[in-house]
Amino acid sequence: MLPGHIADSTLDDHEDTVRLHLKPALGRHKLTALTVAHVDALWQAKRETYSANSVRITRAVLRKAFGQAEREGLVARNVAALSMPPRVRTNEGRTLMIDQAHKLLDQANGHRMGTLILLSLVFGLRRGEALGLMRDGFDPEAGTPRVTHAVKRVKNRAPGAERKTKLVISELKTRRSRRTLCLTPELVDALRRHRAAHNAERLQAGQEWTEHGLIFPTVFGNASDPDTFSHLFSSLARKAGLGHWHPHELRHSGASLMLAQGTPLHVVSEVLGHASTSITKDVYGHLVEGEKRAAISGALLSGQRPVAPRVAPEDGEETG
Repeated sequence: MLPGHIADSTLDDHEDTVRLHLKPALGRHKLTALTVAHVDALWQAKRETYSANSVRITRAVLRKAFGQAEREGLVARNVAALSMPPRVRTNEGRTLMIDQAHKLLDQANGHRMGTLILLSLVFGLRRGEALGLMRDGFDPEAGTPRVTHAVKRVKNRAPGAERKTKLVISELKTRRSRRTLCLTPELVDALRRHRAAHNAERLQAGQEWTEHGLIFPTVFGNASDPDTFSHLFSSLARKAGLGHWHPHELRHSGASLMLAQGTPLHVVSEVLGHASTSITKDVYGHLVEGEKRAAISGALLSGQRPVAPRVAPEDGEETG
């Protein structure tokens, strides 16, 4: 997990995980004295107060660290890998209902980021992924945008840098996270209208425009700050009468709507770009339940918004 082997944003996340979770709990133990029981106790302590994903990430970071220590001969075994995988009670979280989604999309209609919000809701895109969609990855004839990049704010490690952080457009690293989405004709038309408005902004900006190839840049072509977008989204949600919402809840809502329509779990996992179906099941599996699922399905069938929970197969890859 040395710098240069993983993305800067991932390194920042790992450093935070060590600082906030691993060092306070395990730092008093010698490396060679740490046992499986110590690690199991940590998962037990975290399981009631942290999300399934947070605990899973913490275990993954510790497992990688011990894997490196084992390769270097510093420890005899990887106690994190031998520990019991955390089974965490997943909180349901908030999901936009159909009428709430309509209110939000109506409020966002005509806004320069309205199409981004629509795509995020339909496909459960991560905030950074939506902001990182590239123009050359969108084929309007096939109706298939590629999810290949993400916009992230990372620590600025440049010597003497005035700012502690910087925005980067980074390529997604894993095959599962890089994916091709299948749009409905309505969504293709929405992206085409957005592109026309985008071209008008570029002409208006003139020489102040900086080209990065993004579908959803700032009015001057630069990468949009994820935190700025979060504030914008929350403002639109309040204006729609929904109260405070965060863009990540669009991801949860998108997954919920797909599952409510009976979309197979493995397809939802592919659309979300999860590393494995087990993650999707852990985080969203509770939504595939009898009355709750039927109620949302009924609302979806009467709704007007396009939902397209599909990904296109990679070249040479079989669908399944």
